[in-house]
Amino acid sequence: MHLFVYTTLNDDARRLLLTQLPADTDTTFRQDVEEDKQAAAFKQADVLLGNPPVEWFTATSPQALRFWQIDSAGIDRYKQVQTQAQVANVGDYFAWPCAETMVAGILGWYRHIPELAVLQSEKDWVGAPIRERLGLLRGKRVVVLGSGAIGQAVAKQLTGFDCAVQFLARTDSQAQLHTKDDLLAVLPHTDVVVNCLPGSADNFFSAELIQAMCPSSLYASVGRGNTTDESALIAALQAGRIAGAVLDVTNQEPLPLDNPLWELPNVLLTQHSGGGQPNEDEGKVEIFIRNLRRFEQGETLENLVDLSRGY
Repeated sequence: MHLFVYTTLNDDARRLLLTQLPADTDTTFRQDVEEDKQAAAFKQADVLLGNPPVEWFTATSPQALRFWQIDSAGIDRYKQVQTQAQVANVGDYFAWPCAETMVAGILGWYRHIPELAVLQSEKDWVGAPIRERLGLLRGKRVVVLGSGAIGQAVAKQLTGFDCAVQFLARTDSQAQLHTKDDLLAVLPHTDVVVNCLPGSADNFFSAELIQAMCPSSLYASVGRGNTTDESALIAALQAGRIAGAVLDVTNQEPLPLDNPLWELPNVLLTQHSGGGQPNEDEGKVEIFIRNLRRFEQGETLENLVDLSRGY
């Protein structure tokens, strides 16, 4: 078996991987190969761990590839990739930490934690005037876009704040909202919108939906940057048509230095760090090893996906 590891693993995760692989495995780590030779090494693989550039599949697709473990939840970029291999993603591995980042950001926004952190770095004690501007997350009316694992985790965490949560999901019968019109009807009465949509929902949160939000509302996004009309969002933030935003994802990452989101005082950027957690690399390796064993034994993979469908 020839395994190509595209994922950049820390030393502990690499050792864990090597100790768990079958004895006959020939393993190539991308980070050990010169850049101009990496695509050629990838082409020899029959087992793949990680998320190579889409272009590699077009130009040098490994014909012998049998099993591919994507190391993310999102697979949208690979929708056009043609492969006979069985493909799996990491499922809900990042759901709880992503939800914690959203809830932390929303709570921090209401309690002015970013402003207080800057004042601390400047040794500037303001105190009382800030108290008068603090808000509460408790009891807020929240709409979560997407009822998948991240959205469910967000809702569960918000129960501790007595929030009234509704889900928007096109095909989930348990969701309260199913269409754009349903969403337009509730946005004027919604305090917080949390976008957990996958990249396949391109530009879903449009200028029309942003304009329907009430001026005191907060927009939070942890799904994919392309699901938000970012220009319309920036315009609304600049004009005060909505109160603020907590963004883990943006249309372009890293965010260009000239993007207004950097300097808007009502925006908190968490820089696509939402999925971060202790021993993250080791966790990816453990998921891969479990699925490799399932693959070798002819069992159904955990989190099996269909690239053409995007899930």
